[in-house]
Amino acid sequence: MAMVDAGDVRLHVQRMAPRDGRPAIATAVLVHGLLTDSLASYYFTVAPAFAAAGIDVVMYDQRGHGRSSRPDSGYRLDDNLDDLEALLDRLAVTGPVHLVGNSYGGTVAFGYAVRRPERVASLSVIESGPATEEWAATMGGVLHRVATELAHNEAAALAWITANRSYNTARLARAAARLVRATTIVRDLPAGRVLSEDEIRSVRCPALFLYGGDSALVEQAPWLTSLLPDCRTVVVPGHEHSVLVEAPGAIGGHILSLIQETSRKMSQGAVETPGMAGRPAGAEAR
Repeated sequence: MAMVDAGDVRLHVQRMAPRDGRPAIATAVLVHGLLTDSLASYYFTVAPAFAAAGIDVVMYDQRGHGRSSRPDSGYRLDDNLDDLEALLDRLAVTGPVHLVGNSYGGTVAFGYAVRRPERVASLSVIESGPATEEWAATMGGVLHRVATELAHNEAAALAWITANRSYNTARLARAAARLVRATTIVRDLPAGRVLSEDEIRSVRCPALFLYGGDSALVEQAPWLTSLLPDCRTVVVPGHEHSVLVEAPGAIGGHILSLIQETSRKMSQGAVETPGMAGRPAGAEAR
């Protein structure tokens, strides 16, 4: 475990290096989702397979989550982008990285690809998309509903989760309740700057979007494919928003194919700058 000073917040970081001291073929930075998520969702799913394949894997708890510090305010998307920028600088990760984001982490990853395209080799987004006005309205509704339900009867809500889900889910829900109750995240996140369509179009790196077949978010796949020059989507049937945890083999396999293919082309000089590599092999296009 390591703690990295990222300015106004200390971020908990875990790193998995390739086995046997082999040089890494690439660096992947994994960004988790909101409220009940943490870097553990990667640590126990796709991260070990990535490291075994020769990738330097960086995972971190976003501000307010996991073991990272929880400032009272500063929860707009740009704050999370600042954290990611500072993390890469503090870890001296100088080359372009392969960003992987789950749920809200995918929105962070996409936002960083817009902000710093030269630092992103590829983009893999699970059950998520870019920050748009529609996204901000949806997030505002979700956060308001969570805050309202917790304010109404937090003890009863947590008791129901414990009885009907699991102890671990209830533990994560308690942490989410503290975050909502003790910080400005409910106000901050929906009020952040959203991306214009031109900014979304500006992402030139290979982009892979992965969805559960039963998720409502899969409906945005055709729109993303129409905007991005090097984009494809993968749909995993029979899953909803928790597809990363429920089907890590399928999700990880598609992402690994993208990273390996992009890294190979970059090393051979087939890609002059980050963002111009070809599409991943072995993915189901939509």
